[in-house]
Amino acid sequence: MSLKSFFSSSAIIPENKKVIISNRFVENGKPIEWELRAITEDENSKIRNACTHTTKFKGQSTTEFDKNRYLAKLCAASVVFPDLKDAELQKSYGVVGDGEVLMAMLLPGEFETLAEIAQDMNGFNLEQF
Repeated sequence: MSLKSFFSSSAIIPENKKVIISNRFVENGKPIEWELRAITEDENSKIRNACTHTTKFKGQSTTEFDKNRYLAKLCAASVVFPDLKDAELQKSYGVVGDGEVLMAMLLPGEFETLAEIAQDMNGFNLEQF
């Protein structure tokens, strides 16, 4: 076994994945594929920190993690297409923010499908050995 196997030049880069998240978004009568990517741990750390809040009450600190917000932000960061940061797309749903537009545009089951795929692509659902 060689340490070189762990060098960045040897690491396998996950390929983007194209999937149908919803049958409601169509072009020429066919559902449009969404493109998803794996994010880096640096991106994940920023998302996790944005979803963690510390409050103080009577000298006691409490840290809360908003897992629903985290999942929405993880999914939004994983979506390459459609461009969830597009101002016109956000405006069409009356929201501001990529996670917010995602939550506004998808039905619960569609979001669950997206969340499962995004988590798989980002290594959260690896089989244990």
